Amino acid sequence: MMLLTDEQILNFKRCRRRTYLDTYGNLQEKDATKEFLLKLKKEHQAHINNVIACLGLNYHQPIASSTQWWDKAAETLALMQQGVDCIYDGKLALRAFNWRSLWEDNVEHSNSTEEIVFLASPTLLIKQPGSSIFGDWVYLPINVKLGRRPKPEYKLIATFQAQILATIQGVLPSQSQLILRQQDSYLIDLEYWLPKMRAIVADCLEMLSVEAEPEVFISRQRCNLCHWYSHCYNQAKSQQHLSLIPGVTPKRYEYLISIGIETVESLADLTHRNLEENIGTDIAIQLKKQALAILQQQPILKSELNSVIKKTITHAGIELYFDIEAEPDLNLDYLLGVLVVDKQNKSEKFYPFLAENPESERIIWQQFLDLVNLYPYAPIYHYSEYEVDTIKRLGKLYGTQKKHILSIISRSVDLHSLITKSVFLPVENYSLKTLANWIGFQWRDPGASGDQCVCWYDGWLTTKNRSLLEAILRYNEDDCRATRYLKDWLVEFTLQSPITKN
Repeated sequence: MMLLTDEQILNFKRCRRRTYLDTYGNLQEKDATKEFLLKLKKEHQAHINNVIACLGLNYHQPIASSTQWWDKAAETLALMQQGVDCIYDGKLALRAFNWRSLWEDNVEHSNSTEEIVFLASPTLLIKQPGSSIFGDWVYLPINVKLGRRPKPEYKLIATFQAQILATIQGVLPSQSQLILRQQDSYLIDLEYWLPKMRAIVADCLEMLSVEAEPEVFISRQRCNLCHWYSHCYNQAKSQQHLSLIPGVTPKRYEYLISIGIETVESLADLTHRNLEENIGTDIAIQLKKQALAILQQQPILKSELNSVIKKTITHAGIELYFDIEAEPDLNLDYLLGVLVVDKQNKSEKFYPFLAENPESERIIWQQFLDLVNLYPYAPIYHYSEYEVDTIKRLGKLYGTQKKHILSIISRSVDLHSLITKSVFLPVENYSLKTLANWIGFQWRDPGASGDQCVCWYDGWLTTKNRSLLEAILRYNEDDCRATRYLKDWLVEFTLQSPITKN
């Protein structure tokens, strides 16, 4: 028997390899669940509870656990037969041999001996007037998601659930619905999404039935929270996979493979004209030089931007290094950290403006302004667009005069933008931590991260355990010092690198 769940289809849409490993992988090779993921699951449940409360729903819930999925599906079916108004956390299970015949016309009978069980888990099943095998009522599926927009994978899952429900109750529901983070409601166009969903299901079943393991491809943002990340990364590392080269997207990777570029060496030696014609001359040059930097384990300066770096990074007596910690779900920037480096007096001091509660954001914003205004000519170095975006947001939110905001922004220097535009480094990505580690800087808490700080701050709000705040402050200070370390390295490297022609 093969089991196919809506969660597997969701993962298949995002990463086919994950669905394969969830089915056939060695469970001992899975990573431990990250605290940030546990936080998201907790927030998702809170969001569901809030939606149910706002809709004023009186629901019935199967008592069997999710691991006892067949018992839970039987309970759900019994509740549907009774005609209860609302079912929460139900399971829809469907057994099939010739599964295509369940929802496609003119399908020849299959002699397949492998049974497939489709398992769907809509958040809610809502009773509506209509006609079904149960009587003069039908059920409509509702999915409550934590996302902010109706992603295609959400729509596919909602359609899959509507299809399974249709087979069980004998009629396709008139709609399938999504409720997202802000309780925005979206109706799914089932006529449009049904053929797409069926094609995805067919592809997924084909992969699982032949046990065809998809090729590894590391995408930093998409893969980061996956419990197979370490397993896949180690495999990619051992293969020196091209996906570990910054700038190699899935589409670019497919094209590189199609023209015989399969290794870092072959990409670094690239002279193929078709590459420039298909992905553009600039991108071709960037990929080639990025591969060359990795192959040689040496940075490569974009010579035409050498002078730009020297002009952008001023030699000031006092420099400020700025980094922010935020809680996105609260729309809160709770820590504005500034490292003040006084080169004339050979001193430095870290100023952490920390909001111990969300209501204190206004206070720390004013404290930040008071500090940076003490040094009106000092450059403010940071490592992302987020810092400038936050200055604009907080300035508007708290009524800071526009001229003051423009003054701060005019002396802000985004090192991430400067580095990615000016130099190729022998690294797998251009995050602050990766670059600072590469040049020798180390964080005091090796396991700390921005995501972890979000969890620590939420923990602080709940427990008032000051050790959590202390860990956040260490991490933020290290971020500021890493930014300084990286800026100093870039200045030294630029000074040592003469301007040459490409």
